[in-house]
Amino acid sequence: MTTPPAAATGNIASILDAAAATDPERPALILEDGTVWTYAMLHAHVDEWAATLADAGVAPGDRVALADWAGPRSTAVTLAAAHLGAATAQINPLLTTGELRALAEIAGASVGVGGAVTGDSDLGAAIAGAVLTQPAATAGSAPPRAPGGPADSLVLFTSGTTGLPKPVAVSHDALLARLSAYRPAFSPQRPPNVALMCVPSFHVGGMVGLLLNLYAGDTTVIQARFDPGRWLALVARHQVRSAFLVPTMIARILDHPDCAATDTSSLVAVSYGAAAAPVELITRAMAAWPQAGFANVFGQTETLGAYTTLGAADHHDPTRAGSVGRVLPGVEVRVVNPDDGREVTTGDVGELWVRSAQTVGDGVTDGWLHTGDLGRFDADGYLFPMGRLSDTINRGGEKFGPSEVVAVLRDHPAIDDVAVAGVSDPEMGERVGVAIVLVDGASAPTTAELRAWCRGRLAPFKLPEVVVVVDALPYNELGKLPRRVAARLIADRAAQVPSAAGAP
Repeated sequence: MTTPPAAATGNIASILDAAAATDPERPALILEDGTVWTYAMLHAHVDEWAATLADAGVAPGDRVALADWAGPRSTAVTLAAAHLGAATAQINPLLTTGELRALAEIAGASVGVGGAVTGDSDLGAAIAGAVLTQPAATAGSAPPRAPGGPADSLVLFTSGTTGLPKPVAVSHDALLARLSAYRPAFSPQRPPNVALMCVPSFHVGGMVGLLLNLYAGDTTVIQARFDPGRWLALVARHQVRSAFLVPTMIARILDHPDCAATDTSSLVAVSYGAAAAPVELITRAMAAWPQAGFANVFGQTETLGAYTTLGAADHHDPTRAGSVGRVLPGVEVRVVNPDDGREVTTGDVGELWVRSAQTVGDGVTDGWLHTGDLGRFDADGYLFPMGRLSDTINRGGEKFGPSEVVAVLRDHPAIDDVAVAGVSDPEMGERVGVAIVLVDGASAPTTAELRAWCRGRLAPFKLPEVVVVVDALPYNELGKLPRRVAARLIADRAAQVPSAAGAP
């Protein structure tokens, strides 16, 4: 007789119970060096950490600052804190000491867990209380499991494109509802799927994806820091069947010299998201992995991941190119005028409002999360994202999303990658700034040439005005290029606004 499904217990720490009890040798985690952590081993590690955190004074309602990469420790600490009725604040370990301190203070964490100090990052100097790196050998038994339900199970942070990242507390109820809605609970009769996790565990896609795998009794191959060559080797070595990637990762894998020669025939499901994916990139990936079904997932931290998905069949329909698919069951999405909250006509662009049982965070009003994302629905209910409301360029009162300009410039034969952002201007408020990465061997197009390329495809006020050439765009760990980073890059590289800036 197996342990009841996790949804019946009310605490996410219970998701290991059934597999550890009935199939203890089933692999839960496989590390990059080949080390295997079984469900029984991981379950015992959670108990060790629960006892250690309790000895350090962690109690129900507390927050534990977890600054660590994906692996047994970060997984066990996440579940151990939940076991105690506390919650981990999932923090990027690459942050500086000052940034770590700021996020720990925002989360209200007095105990920290992290790895070895590297570079400018010192969790010990950022936390007033105890900082732990391993479970204590002197710790006793773990206390009884605390109730979960509406209590916080973990704290995630938004990507922080403007100002400090915002903490998003996720209750046990919301997280278990998410897990049970999208994956069947563990069954000893079902062999484990093998998934490769290469996005950070402190990102919603990494953490929720990992917990989904554990809830289902699947095996997760962990690549703590993404590297395209090692990713290919892991797929071949462990016969990986599914993976989640951000678009920049897909590009680096496809461009790697080992890609064509590596056996990736085991891949049957590739999902991608977290940033906009160029259509031509996904076309290349589908050609490289023809046996795999592709899914474009669209969501954010406050929705615990995807609320729309473009499935495998729709990827072969050219009319769906650029879409993120249809709204998932149990989710409602409205497209509204952000100025007055009224729904716009089908086909028009507006802010996306989302309502579901898994919507969390402080930005929820009357059940609706005001996402800050811009998008439009076509007549068949397919969603096409159009950038962020905060990314909107306001050029002399004309407002539009950078993604419109990006889409046109990506088709230029000399451009390999491009970023667009509003650049501050005393006359117009903002002008259209562009940073381009050239195709190898290509000559840099002039501003006038780029404007000519865009003319007829874009309205005159959307044409490029400040153009700089860079070797690469500074994407962050999550494969995103924050608007302020792009705007600062363009402004810093441009000595002055080109003469084309006076165009209408």
